[in-house]
Amino acid sequence: MDSKFSNLTIETAGAGFRAGDFAPTDLANFYLTRIKAKNSDLNAYLEVYDDVLAQAEQVTKILKQNSDSKLAGIPLAIKDNILIDGKIASAGSKMLANYVAVYDATVIKKLKQAGAIFLGRANMDEFAMGGSTENSAFGPTGNPFDKTRVAGGSSGGSAAAVGANLALAALGSDTGGSIRQPASFCGVVGLKPTYGTVSRYGVVAMASSLDQIGPLTKTVADAELVYRVISGRDEKDSTTIDPQVMVVPEKMTIGVPYDFLASGVDPVVLANFNLVLDQLKKTGHTVKEVSLPNLKYSLASYYVLMPAESSTNLGRFDGLRYGALQEGKNLLEEYMNSRGVGFGPEVRRRIILGTYVLSAGYYDAYYGKATAVRELIRGDYVKAFSKDGAGVDVIMTPTAPTPAFKIGEKVDDPLQMYLEDIFTVPANLAGVPALAVPSGKTDSGLPLGVQITGPHFGEDILFALGREIETII
Repeated sequence: MDSKFSNLTIETAGAGFRAGDFAPTDLANFYLTRIKAKNSDLNAYLEVYDDVLAQAEQVTKILKQNSDSKLAGIPLAIKDNILIDGKIASAGSKMLANYVAVYDATVIKKLKQAGAIFLGRANMDEFAMGGSTENSAFGPTGNPFDKTRVAGGSSGGSAAAVGANLALAALGSDTGGSIRQPASFCGVVGLKPTYGTVSRYGVVAMASSLDQIGPLTKTVADAELVYRVISGRDEKDSTTIDPQVMVVPEKMTIGVPYDFLASGVDPVVLANFNLVLDQLKKTGHTVKEVSLPNLKYSLASYYVLMPAESSTNLGRFDGLRYGALQEGKNLLEEYMNSRGVGFGPEVRRRIILGTYVLSAGYYDAYYGKATAVRELIRGDYVKAFSKDGAGVDVIMTPTAPTPAFKIGEKVDDPLQMYLEDIFTVPANLAGVPALAVPSGKTDSGLPLGVQITGPHFGEDILFALGREIETII
């Protein structure tokens, strides 16, 4: 029975349910058994829910009524910052270690309606701040291919759960690459949708103009299935908009910003990326150099805007309105004690930085300029995808500049950690969709990935090219 489940995808699991080969309870039991055996080594899950089999039994009744939902009975891991009614959502922080959600996030509500099963909450960097899941208050997540290495972040638990086959798929959040980078490190597919196509209602906010929810899956087809279910306008999130249908060209023009790849990329990563490009050329696609002149400022802009928004969003976690209260002699001392104990060092670092750039004397010098640069970056993408500009259908880069690094290797050097976001951050600043697809492995067996970025609402184009990449690697 175990071998039957080991290589399942969402598509094949659904076919198995409909054919009567196995039931949702069988699949749920398989994952619960694997989690019990493997999670202590990886720390992908912070909690496995005690009602998993009850959920599966309920879905079995739905399937007997010939439900046509593609996600009915599919076991998912959910990132710890996405609210599920009655479940803890700690956002990887001591501040919210015992916070129990009192409502469902919109994406959870949609998944429940589709009949998905929630296995548990996945580990993450505290309040989604980090690129390795080492900033979790509950310990780092190990990489499924080498547990001494990081799983990436901040959605490292979600990526590791799928990569280690401890879930059939997962949800993560992506503010500057937090779905795509861990997907690359763990050998899975990760999608950051167009900003606004997936509701953020019920998700612990980090940087509201950058955050986006998306799937981590085994295949591109599975990512598309999950995206179709969770996307769409939501009256509880005024930034949402319905996805749009775009024409998918049979053969694509792939833009590559070669000047952006000139330095700082591991030679193994670069060689793998060029190999993928060569294979795509052989199948009839065109590869051309594209100029995105302001991309080099993306990290600088991001690390002003993101801390600024984060410091504002985290203001509510003071021990009184939300979060664990640490007693003090007066109100100020209670604030300081609660936030000093409840927040880890990286969260405190970003709050301080964000408050600084928003202060009266520095707002124009930092935040104002970063906002202006963001618009220039958005304009670079619009021009690259327009017929009057470069006229490319997609832009490709490696997903991350290096393979997964050792746990502890960069934890004391925040700037080196931030550089891991070099290829992923621009898509968040511009609000465009980006898809991370596995593209092979290093000689030592560590996964590598390429990133495909499309125009606004270009998810269909990304899915088409992503499926093709899966067939050629």
